[in-house]
Formats: sequence, C-alpha cells, structure tokens
Amino acid sequence: MASDSKIDRRDDVHPNEGERKYGDVDFADRTNKKYPIDTPEHVRAAWNYINHKDNAAKYDAGEVDVIKDRIRKAAKKHDVTVDED
Repeated sequence: MASDSKIDRRDDVHPNEGERKYGDVDFADRTNKKYPIDTPEHVRAAWNYINHKDNAAKYDAGEVDVIKDRIRKAAKKHDVTVDED
C-alpha cells in the first residue's frame, strides 16, 4: 500500500513496523501504516484508537477526518457498527 497526499509522514513512526506487524493490508493512515482496517477486529480497534485524544493529537484535524472516514467505510464493508463521537 502506498502513502497518500492526505496524511503527512510522522517523524515518530516507522511505517515498516506496521507492514511487518500486519502485512500488506489496508491502513486508515496509509502514509505511516497506522490503523489497519482489514478485519472487523482491526476496524473496531482503529476506531477506538483514533478516538483517543492522545492519538488524534498526532494529526491535524483534516487528517483525523480522513482516517475516520476510511475507518467508517471499512466498518460498513465489514458490517461493524462504530459509535460516533
């Protein structure tokens, strides 16, 4: 999965770690390989993590919106209900 122009590269993250841990899967943050959204369990976890203030604070508001939108789409695909803020 390639990075995208909607989310900036973070200095505190090593994208290879995400790929090594989860494999070649879709991530809500494709640039930094964070928040895998390939299974129902990962979708639920991604939603919970991005809704923690300390995790969301590492992104600007627009990036958080992109990540949340990708998680919502994956949730629909995997028939997972996410609790909106």
